Amino acid sequence: MRIPLDYYRILGVPLQATAEQLQQAHRDRTMQLPRREYSETAIGSRKSLLDRAYNILSNPEAKTAYDQKTFHKLPGQGQEETQIKETLPSLEVEDSQVLGALLILLELGEYELVLNLGKEYLENLSSEHPEGSQITTIPQLSRADVVLTLALSGLELGREQWQQGTYEQAALSLENAEKLLLKEGVFPSLRGELQADLYKLRPYRILELLSENSDDAIAHRHGIQMLRDMLQERGGLDGTGDDRSGLSIDDFLRFIQQLRSYLTSLEQQTLFETEAQRPSAVATYLAVYALLVRGFAYKQPALINRAKRMLMRLGSRQDVHLEQAVCCLLLGQTEEATRALELSREYEQLGFIRENSQGAPDLLPGLCLYSERWLQEEVFPHFQDLAGCEQTLKEYFADDQVQAYLEALPLDRTEQNQWSVVESKPETPSKLESEGNVSLKKTEEMASISSAAVREPGENQGRRVPATTAMLTRSEPPNAKTSRSPVVPGDRPANQRSVPSSQRRVPSRRGSSKTGKSSIHWGRLALLAAGGLLGLWLLIWLIGQVVGLVGSLFNTTPGLEGEQLQLMLNQPPIEIPEPPAPPTADTGPLTEERAKVVIETWLSTKANAFGSNHQVDELSSILVDPALSTQRQRATQDRQDNFYGEYEHDLTINDVTINLDDEDRATVDATVNESVEFYRNGEVDRGASYNDEIRVEYELIREDGQWRIQDWSV
Repeated sequence: MRIPLDYYRILGVPLQATAEQLQQAHRDRTMQLPRREYSETAIGSRKSLLDRAYNILSNPEAKTAYDQKTFHKLPGQGQEETQIKETLPSLEVEDSQVLGALLILLELGEYELVLNLGKEYLENLSSEHPEGSQITTIPQLSRADVVLTLALSGLELGREQWQQGTYEQAALSLENAEKLLLKEGVFPSLRGELQADLYKLRPYRILELLSENSDDAIAHRHGIQMLRDMLQERGGLDGTGDDRSGLSIDDFLRFIQQLRSYLTSLEQQTLFETEAQRPSAVATYLAVYALLVRGFAYKQPALINRAKRMLMRLGSRQDVHLEQAVCCLLLGQTEEATRALELSREYEQLGFIRENSQGAPDLLPGLCLYSERWLQEEVFPHFQDLAGCEQTLKEYFADDQVQAYLEALPLDRTEQNQWSVVESKPETPSKLESEGNVSLKKTEEMASISSAAVREPGENQGRRVPATTAMLTRSEPPNAKTSRSPVVPGDRPANQRSVPSSQRRVPSRRGSSKTGKSSIHWGRLALLAAGGLLGLWLLIWLIGQVVGLVGSLFNTTPGLEGEQLQLMLNQPPIEIPEPPAPPTADTGPLTEERAKVVIETWLSTKANAFGSNHQVDELSSILVDPALSTQRQRATQDRQDNFYGEYEHDLTINDVTINLDDEDRATVDATVNESVEFYRNGEVDRGASYNDEIRVEYELIREDGQWRIQDWSV
């Protein structure tokens, strides 16, 4: 079979590599074995290709002949200049070396090439090849190695596509690899890696399906279904279930806020109303937004009425009075709108409303201006079908269906006292909602509130003002100065004041004069009772003080027995130990005893870094780059995947070789018996656990007087 490789790429050396570089490269590549799941057949196939490349390139005559056959010199160039032909160099390999060639291509990052060659190779493993095919029948024993190579290529290709932002392509690569392993029934630990990546990739796929495929109805529905699956696994927007995406509750809420602009108002209404039934305060709040915006934009006040009722579930636990005021305004319930504003603690927004009301006692002119701007500039952009849409209150109230619905609303006062003051500390005024920040803040606050169900108030409405046209006219008082520029929401003037407490009106019921007198009478009695209790407490305290003084005159027993500590500022009560002395520098040659200590230190550090506590920082005490970077990355990934092992080691030092050119470098030949039982998410992973005796060659370097491990090969 012909494969697109040349001997230089196989060894990973440049065309001008020296004999020493070739020898070192061959040695390193031979020692760096692939994953432990590979069979001896696969490892031997790879090694035969490495040996073949080294034997050709290390022989000057053979190398010259190979270069002339494979490469050519460009005219006018120096003798040292060579150029690869336009067609990539390739090699004819034996059947026994095909698997090794796939492994080398995998190591070079040629994932798509491995998948194309490997699939054809796999199809011909145990069947008669068609006439003219380059692949002959291959022993069945190597089938698992081919499947492993294809799965690893799919895994790495998927991660590469993930980094490039092509999330659906990444998912396809990972899913194909997972299906192959599932079909063959092999390598469950690798299948777990693929599944973990697919779960972590899911939020990215949802965003891609909803944003870039808005015209593709099938892709859009698929994205929404994946979102519903995540919500089901998490137990709701603010649920604590594990969807294996790695997103915390706060991260997930930000994710929801990010994708809202890719959903229509109807899609958001359907989604969040369903989630609100769990119950969920967060979903209730977002459903209110969807109902409110659809009711206003599409002139359906019944939806606004539903939003108002949902807000009442939250009113006793969260300051949503400003939203309630907007709902009441759009329903023509001006008295209720004014009462809701009086209870709100969003001082900056209230300042804007008060300033633009220009002295009107009910603040309705400012509320009209605020509501129209807020809906138009801050709320509409978070709905795909309404971004850029223009809608005014005048158009809304002029609609015949809106007027008919508002006139039909009941006029009872049963809900006048439904609004409640939220007992909370005043917060620092914030800007009007910009890019959904206020919305997100309230959403996150909702998540901290218990999602226990709240009884929904009655549906009777308070007194309305039917003449909505007159109300709109009042939003621009006749005495307003036409030259005055409106205040932009969020730009609070320096002289603006919060709503004084003296001007707040909390709805209450007034009793009769008889009831008032009775209240005063009982108040006096309560005051007298409190005074009596205070006097009694003072009397008891004085008696206790007198008794204690008399007792101390007749008591000869010392208060404290034994020698007392004499604490002085310049003398500590206990001796403070000296800090430990820095380790003694290793200045002499590396001995077998010292080498054993270094390797044992590494094995102990390895058990801690890759154990249940994931003490990753300990690696820097015994390793240096490149080993340090590689092992730190691996340990960090294991910690994120909740994957750890319980290690046991037995070490034997075979030989220590000091570098003749640099005495600060040495090679240690050791035999390590490593037994490890792996755990994934708290459960034993039998497929990954092992008990092996291996021969390891450690490369040590002395830095700052201490021997550390730079690299090793098995």
